[in-house]
Amino acid sequence: MAVPKKKVSRGRRNTRRFASGNKLDQPTVITCQITGGLTRPHSITRELLASGRYLETTAKYRKSQKTA
Repeated sequence: MAVPKKKVSRGRRNTRRFASGNKLDQPTVITCQITGGLTRPHSITRELLASGRYLETTAKYRKSQKTA
């Protein structure tokens, strides 16, 4: 039975683990329609709430749900 001669450190183990393409994915970002800055998808920013667009889209969505 194969047994390691020495303990493998966490750093060496993790280097091997994450070097072969198993790295964590970069977070998805989108461009904000109002400010033009980067933001996470499906998140509500202060600017979106202040512009009133969020309230309009939710009202349309609720109307479509009631009629369906």
